[in-house]
Amino acid sequence: MNRRNFLKTIGMGLASITIPFCANASRSSAGRSAAKKPNIIFIMADDMGYGDLSCYGATKIKTPNMDALAADGIRFTDAHSPSAVCTPTRYGVLTGRYCWRSRLKRGVLGGYSPLLIDTDRMTVASLLKQHGYATACFGKWHLGLGNNKRTDYDKPLTPGPNALGFDYFFGIPASLDMTPYCYVENDRPVVKPTQTIEAGKASEDGWWRAGAIAPGFKHVEVLPKLTEKAVEYIDAHAQKTPDKPFFMYFPLPAPHCPIAPADFVKGKSQAGGYGDFVVEVDWTVGQVAKALDKNNLADNTLIILTSDNGSPARTKLKREPYTIIEVFGHYPNGKLRGIKADSWDGGHREPFIARWPGRIPKGATSDELICLTDLMATCAAIVGTELPENAGEDSYDILPALLGKKLNKPIREAIVHHSLSGMFSIRQGDWKLILGRGSGGFTKPKTIKPKPGEPKGQLYNLLQDPAEANNLWAKQKDIVDRLTKLLEKYKTQGHSRLG
Repeated sequence: MNRRNFLKTIGMGLASITIPFCANASRSSAGRSAAKKPNIIFIMADDMGYGDLSCYGATKIKTPNMDALAADGIRFTDAHSPSAVCTPTRYGVLTGRYCWRSRLKRGVLGGYSPLLIDTDRMTVASLLKQHGYATACFGKWHLGLGNNKRTDYDKPLTPGPNALGFDYFFGIPASLDMTPYCYVENDRPVVKPTQTIEAGKASEDGWWRAGAIAPGFKHVEVLPKLTEKAVEYIDAHAQKTPDKPFFMYFPLPAPHCPIAPADFVKGKSQAGGYGDFVVEVDWTVGQVAKALDKNNLADNTLIILTSDNGSPARTKLKREPYTIIEVFGHYPNGKLRGIKADSWDGGHREPFIARWPGRIPKGATSDELICLTDLMATCAAIVGTELPENAGEDSYDILPALLGKKLNKPIREAIVHHSLSGMFSIRQGDWKLILGRGSGGFTKPKTIKPKPGEPKGQLYNLLQDPAEANNLWAKQKDIVDRLTKLLEKYKTQGHSRLG
């Protein structure tokens, strides 16, 4: 079966589309040239699952702002993060390269880790900056700061985001549950983390690690603060440099633990504090959309909304890993198998919505297989340039799918997935191969040592078996061999992008 049978196709290629000026753009030739390049906003939630949005089937949580993006644009049903956990996905998004090619082979970084991305490596930000974009990042960084073995917050936090192509950065060093708890602006803390906080003890996954905290820092205020800064940036850019396109990378800290929804969203869902935190993410998306509308920038802005990995689906109201389902009847990862950190699709299949008025058809749905590493090659296509061989090694141009074009073959040859423990899997078409038994992540058993004669790994046909329940490893040895060889090829040659 053609996996694009359900793709609603409208429109023509990018070259055939007339792009209107921003309302505030200059009529000079320089202004016209700049105006033709769209603003690009990439919003990435933290631990938000495939089933958390009402446009993806959620009934206990209402997400009208994210639903509106989908109604005005395209919604993907087979989009994936390159990893089932935080740091590796962020590495992949910004570099277009799988993180397992870096020094980080499993797990995630902490708030005191050195910078993971080499400063001479091209990022989406540095690419777009070369093509006339202003670049900014707001939110959860989680890619390390500085070049010492342990980051010293009494010294300039260099190299950091500014060394990777971002003109401006405002955010937190790592996850909302990781020390130190402070805001960082460009290369230094706004207020140094000079105090100490005990581990969080809340009734509903309000847990955070004990350690250094800046005076006045409150977890519940972080998402509203970051949203405020992002909106201020849009306002200022429209007023001061309307002719210059901008790229905003907006990695949110929610709904990752500690579950800390603001008072104005409490009780707005039927899925407890976790559901309320998803509602706050939706509010943030709405604030960004309103800022674009207010400044007449919406028509020339591509917004992409997604998440970094699956939801852990947990709550401390009970101890079992799927208790959000048990307690509230909400399925954060839809009916997919697995949760955050796992090799199964619940760990890495993501909501993915894109809106670009006049270019992306309204209300479209695509089942094209895509990966978050594809941002770099897609941005290169938007600005009309080719990536060098040493950049975006695992990035594919998905612009044709975004624009709703009819596709005769898949854009991607395959996707490589990576779990928390470093378990590899590879997806090609309907087939998914996992090189190991167990989840490779949070779900128990994490690993299974096969007995003599038992399958060494897992093979699933996702078209026939989306729940990944029927292991075909022993019955489809030719497919196991083919996908194993393809994965090894990707590892040894240093890239998976064709050409």
